Amino acid sequence: MQRLSFEDVVKRNVPRDWHRVAEFTKPTIAAVNGLALGGGCELALMCDIIYAGTNAQFAQPEITLGTIPGAGATQRLPRAVGKSLAMEMCLTGERISAERALQAGLVNKVFAANLVVDEAIRTAEVIASYSGFAAALCKEAINAGYESSLSAGIRRERRLASAACSLQQTSGRLAGRCDGLPVDEDE
Repeated sequence: MQRLSFEDVVKRNVPRDWHRVAEFTKPTIAAVNGLALGGGCELALMCDIIYAGTNAQFAQPEITLGTIPGAGATQRLPRAVGKSLAMEMCLTGERISAERALQAGLVNKVFAANLVVDEAIRTAEVIASYSGFAAALCKEAINAGYESSLSAGIRRERRLASAACSLQQTSGRLAGRCDGLPVDEDE
């Protein structure tokens, strides 16, 4: 990218395809072992679940290169860790440890470095043992609510839950459990 002109970067929409990770309908799990700097941290932020090894470090060092994050960190990082820590990370480029990332809410769990990938796979297997359709709906509801008001998120959840219940009732798996599920009359 260093050799590209400003115009070329804008035309190419670099990094143009990264958004697909965040928009993927199946749950995504990042297993960070070692350094997640700049784009690596931004890629992890696009995932639904982030596990870290004890040796993991996270940073947004773009400021040290005279630029800013370009794949979503200025928006996703404050939502994950709060404005103050996001500002500190983006304005200083300093690294935070896996334990600090856990305390701040950036990662879900920290494991021994040799176990982090196995634990991510174990969690993926648990998720995969359930309905893929329900997992996709759950992910959609959480993401929609995260980017909207509480009331809009709840309306979306109700619609998606009603859709899931209507499908599951045909197989008898929820026999009667969806009866009386609140539905918004004004939609």
